[in-house]
Amino acid sequence: MDASERPAGTAELVEAARAARDRAIAPYSKFRVGAALLTADGHVIVAGNIENASYGLTTCAERVALLKALSDGHRTFSMIAVVADTAAPTPPCGPCRQLLWEYCGDIPVIMANLATVTATLQLATLLPMPFDRRLL
Repeated sequence: MDASERPAGTAELVEAARAARDRAIAPYSKFRVGAALLTADGHVIVAGNIENASYGLTTCAERVALLKALSDGHRTFSMIAVVADTAAPTPPCGPCRQLLWEYCGDIPVIMANLATVTATLQLATLLPMPFDRRLL
């Protein structure tokens, strides 16, 4: 997808995610990720990943941003940007995809590095057969 096809506000959201990446806490892997989640009413919720010595308790930037937004009362979302210092697109992990699907639906996921947008995909493309309330 070229720049003219990206959702409006992509550049600003990516910049917010880049700034959030600078505040990530990744002392073990050194793999810092930033996320910026846009609410339907225009708020931008930012977060970086937060690691600890027990890797299983590490929390991804996307989940931190989503949980911050939900705990602040936001319930509808327009898109998310994810930034990492990689040449290839860095998509959300499986647990992040599941939570984003449940609370955000089929939003655009903008993946970028420190210089450019590397990919923009709908969440349904990243999570083609989601488990959600339809199956309960």
